[in-house]
Amino acid sequence: MNTWILFLGILGYASAQGRFRPTGNIAPGQQIAILRQDSVLNPDGSYQWSYETENGISANEQGQLKNVGGKEPGIDAQGGFQYTAPDGTPIQLTYRADENGFQPQGAHLPVPPPIPEAIARALEWIAAHPEPENQPGRRF
Repeated sequence: MNTWILFLGILGYASAQGRFRPTGNIAPGQQIAILRQDSVLNPDGSYQWSYETENGISANEQGQLKNVGGKEPGIDAQGGFQYTAPDGTPIQLTYRADENGFQPQGAHLPVPPPIPEAIARALEWIAAHPEPENQPGRRF
């Protein structure tokens, strides 16, 4: 449920920014048919849903309750969506949402630049040579 809300929020934000437009020339007020829509909610809390529209948008998600160590269980969900961007680029995003947060993957998502070699070596050296006050078992 939380992932669905997050998905709709991202879609709404992108739409408001003018970054998401369904494929084709769609006039204001034009209706787009839903070609397929499925939804299953099981008594154990697991679920799955999917849909596909005539303008090439599709989405799916499945999830289940997961014990994350708190009073209430969390949800472990995975899914994805796809559509064609206004410039004709196919957009496909898959994700997992669990106790580690929302983890999207897609060829269109930005990636950080590689860590410079000198910084990587410095981080390795620091990890291999902890300061005396950071060594296990030392008391202050």
